[in-house]
Amino acid sequence: MILDLLRHGETELGGGFRGSLDDALTEAGWAQMQAAVVGVGPWDRLVSSPLQRCARFAERLAEQSGLPLALEPGLQELHFGDWEGRTALELMADHEQALGLFWNDPYGFTPPGGEPVEAFSVRVLDALARLQAAYAGERVLLVTHGGVMRLLLARARGLPREQLLQVQVGHGALHRLRVDADIRLNEVF
Repeated sequence: MILDLLRHGETELGGGFRGSLDDALTEAGWAQMQAAVVGVGPWDRLVSSPLQRCARFAERLAEQSGLPLALEPGLQELHFGDWEGRTALELMADHEQALGLFWNDPYGFTPPGGEPVEAFSVRVLDALARLQAAYAGERVLLVTHGGVMRLLLARARGLPREQLLQVQVGHGALHRLRVDADIRLNEVF
């Protein structure tokens, strides 16, 4: 399966740890995503996180292109617990040490009340295995989140777990992976 990963664009409530928060795209966010898909494809189908910052764009693109769309809850963003809605700058004021632990080893430190990155990884890879089994041989556009993309790109690049958060994925970023039957990932340039 060829999997094009598209990160949602800028959201109404801004940056920071959005996680499970379900805020909408800004006009600039819509434009970022639209620009990313111009001249890319064709796809056989679209898959999206159900959160509106991904799903609304995927729904519009599916309607415009006449492609089937599936929502996949397993490909939602990492839940950041007590840090949801806060920026790194805000957290530096009262959680500097914890934030540093998370940045340096996201698998070894979980934000208070948050989803462990190991559990997130299992959730995302289980969802990816379902997609690969259902859509083997197809080209799929996955509209998702920065954390999901970082996880998949880090695996494709063979990065150590501690470097997960060093993978850069901007709003509206588009990356292509080949997903083999054994869920081995290879980045396609």
